[in-house]
Amino acid sequence: MGSDVRVGDEKRQKKLEELRRRMAAIPGRGQSEVGRIPRETELRRESLPVPNALAELLPDDGLAKGSVVAYTGARSLLAGLLAAVTEHGGHAAVVGMPRFGLLAAVEMGAELARLAVVADPGPDPVEVAAVLLDGLDLVVLGLGGTSVAPSRSRVIAARARSHGATLVVADGHWPNPSLRMSARVCGYAGLGAGHGRLRSIGLDVDIRAKSGPSRRGRIDLCPNGGRVEWVPRSVVAGAGEAPVAARGAAS
Repeated sequence: MGSDVRVGDEKRQKKLEELRRRMAAIPGRGQSEVGRIPRETELRRESLPVPNALAELLPDDGLAKGSVVAYTGARSLLAGLLAAVTEHGGHAAVVGMPRFGLLAAVEMGAELARLAVVADPGPDPVEVAAVLLDGLDLVVLGLGGTSVAPSRSRVIAARARSHGATLVVADGHWPNPSLRMSARVCGYAGLGAGHGRLRSIGLDVDIRAKSGPSRRGRIDLCPNGGRVEWVPRSVVAGAGEAPVAARGAAS
C-alpha cells in the first residue's frame, strides 16, 4: 500500500511540475504575444473584463482582480466569463469540470489558445488551481461537491490576492468568498409546440457581495451571426426594489 501512495504522490508532483512549465511559457498576465496592452492601461485596470450585461450587476462593473467568487447555477455564465477574459487578451483555465461546454464559450468569443483545461486534476483540484493562480488571470474551479476548510481557503485567497488573479469556485462549498454569484435559466424564446428556432435563453442572475445591497437581474443570451450576445433586461438593487430597465436594454 505504501508503494501505491508513493506512486500517487509522484504522479501528482509531475502534474504540478508540468503545469508550472506550461505557465512559464505563457506571455505576461493579460497580454498576448501580439498587440500587448500598454503598461499604463494595465495598471489602471483593476477588474477583469466581463460581458457588459453582467457588468451592470457587479460591484464596480466587474470582477475584482485577486478576488474569490463562489458560483452556483447555469454554466452559461461561466462560459461568458472565460470568453470575456480570453477575448480581451487574458489567460484562463478550467479545472475539474470535464463536461464544461467549450463550444458555448467559443460562441461567446473565447480564444481557446488562451484557455487551459485540466479536466482531471487528480485528488486535489484545489492545489492545481492554486498553482494556476500564479500565472493566469482567471481560474474556474469545480470542487465536485466537496467543501474546502476555512484554513485552506484563506491561504488560497491570499495567493489569488497577491498575484492579482481571480478564482471562481463552483460545484462545492467555499467559505467566506469575496462575492457570491448564481444564475438559473428562467425561460426560452422562439420555441413553439415542437417547432420553431431558439431565439434566446433567459438567465436570472443574483449577485451578493460582502458589503452593499444584493443585485438581481435578467440577462438574455441571444444567437446573432454565429455568436451569442448578452442582452440585459432588468436590474434590481436590493431585495425589496422593483426591477428597472437595464442600460442598453431594448425598450
